[in-house]
This record gives sequence, C-alpha cells and structure tokens, in this order.
Amino acid sequence: MADKVGMAGERKFNPGMSLAGAVDLEALKHQVKAEPGQAGGAPAAGGYVVDTTESTFQAMVQTSSTFPILMFLWVPTDDRLFPMARALADAVNAMNGQIQLSRIDIASNPQIAQALQVQGAPALIALIGGRPMPLLQGLVSDEELAQIGEQVLPRIVQLAQQAGVTGTVPYSGDPDAVEGDGDGGSAASPVSVVPPEHQEAYQLAQAGDYAGAAAAYEKVLEADPNDALAAREHAKALLLARSGSADVRVVRAAAADRPDDVEAQLAVADVDMIGGQIQDAFDRLLDFVAAGHKADIEPVRQRLLEYFTIPEPADPRLAAARRRLATLMY
Repeated sequence: MADKVGMAGERKFNPGMSLAGAVDLEALKHQVKAEPGQAGGAPAAGGYVVDTTESTFQAMVQTSSTFPILMFLWVPTDDRLFPMARALADAVNAMNGQIQLSRIDIASNPQIAQALQVQGAPALIALIGGRPMPLLQGLVSDEELAQIGEQVLPRIVQLAQQAGVTGTVPYSGDPDAVEGDGDGGSAASPVSVVPPEHQEAYQLAQAGDYAGAAAAYEKVLEADPNDALAAREHAKALLLARSGSADVRVVRAAAADRPDDVEAQLAVADVDMIGGQIQDAFDRLLDFVAAGHKADIEPVRQRLLEYFTIPEPADPRLAAARRRLATLMY
C-alpha cells in the first residue's frame, strides 16, 4: 500500500496536510441519516467489533494489554466508508477473537482523533499494550482492503504475541442475527439478544467498566440464582476487573519467582483464563494445591468455582477439574 501502511519494514504513516474543510464538504454529498444497522445505514457493531467513545477510550487502551486492537477512525454517516467498515469487520471476525476492531466516530469524538494525531477519516491504527501503531489514512482500494485482511491483521497478531499480548477477544454477539439475516455466529457463540434484566450489566461491560458490570450481574443473580448466563458473565466480569489490564510478562515472572505464593498463582491463572488457556489455568491451581499447599485450598477453590462457570457446561475439562478438586479437598 504505497504511502499508506506503516508497519515494521514498510513505509511510515504520514497524515499529510489537513484537508478538513474539503473533506467536510465532500462528506455532505455522502451523508446518510440511518443509524448503523438500519436499512441504508452503516454496518452495526457486533461479533469482535465494538464502538468506542471518549468515555470508553481509556478502558479500550487498557484492554489492549490483553489482546491486540485495530482502531478504525471513521464517520458512520459517510457512505463512502461503509464498504471499508464491512470488509474490516469481516476480516476481524474471521480471526475468531485474535484481534478486536474498535470503531471510533471522529465527528462525535474529536478528542480521540486529536490525541491520535489523525486529521481525517478513515484511518487505521493498531494498538498493542497501549502503544499505537499508525497503519494508514485515506480511502483504500479493494485490493488494499484484501491486503489488510490477508497480511496486515495476521502481522498485528504476530507482533502482539511477541509482546506477550495473547488474550482472546470477548464475543459480543452477531449483528446479522439480530437483523434476521441468519448468516453469522458459530453455534458456540453466545446469543446476541441481551435479556432486559441484563442490560445495565451488559452496557457497563461494553464500556469497559468490568467491576461495575460484575456488581450489576450480582444483582441479577440475587433475583434469580439459576440464571446461568448471568453467572457466566458475572465470572467473566470479575476476571477482567481483576486482571484485564495486567502486564502478562510481569504476572508470569512473579508466578515463576514466587511458586509458593497463592496470590501470584491466582494472578497467572487469571491471565491463562483471559488468554483462553482454560486447561492451563485449571492445572496450575490444582497442581499448586497438590504440591503441598493445602492450607491455601480455600482461595483456590473459590477461584476455580468462578472459573467453572465460564466454559460450556458440557466441556470435558470441567468434569475432570471438578473431580480432581474434590479429591484434593479430602
């Protein structure tokens, strides 16, 4: 992508001169009134695609320590950007949680554009561990869009892994399923329609306020202790509130340096769970108790019971871990 892509070994990002006035005038010709997801409007968020605002931007930056993020700075009323938004969403969703697409409306959130030194839409910036990597600015061709999906996104994931950022992006539902398209999410994906009683907790989680989401889900569970979805989301919110912004390398180093410290082992088990390494998280805590730390079994038991609500109930790892925990307790 000549003069556009700015990753390692390629030409550096150059925003060029400000053309704000000309861009604004041109955008008027392409302005649509429909909201994202409505007929004639921009594609809706969903899957591994989220919308970020000035109020949730800092939470997104912190989350980039868990998984890599591709920021798409756009104007969702400009129909010239719709094909790019769809192509990016398709490419990101096809990577099944390795990377998140964060869409930022620069017309409604100008301070973000200013902080990132972006002078117009569209622009793409990768975010790994809180560090931005400018990729491109300006409209792109179909060939360039294909290159982003086939080469640039895998490279971002590779760079993130080298930096110890290996977590899995939470799935937030398939917008196509909501709209009745019927062509989307896998059978393993959670339902995209949020129960009314979960709305407050869900919105807090989407905004990156995981502690607030956990408290809200706890209220849902007080009203209905048998709400399995609330129990699962409550456990995920607690997990992310504790360790969602943890430095993976620091946590792993602390666990290696302090093998007898239960808090260090709980912290690294959290990192394993966030990264989708469920078996590693189970084994780490169970092996810790089996290695002569039965005095610490209660905090380990409480953490494992929390973890047990996150995988699907039929997951064979659950039954094996439950049996082993029961054996260690007696």
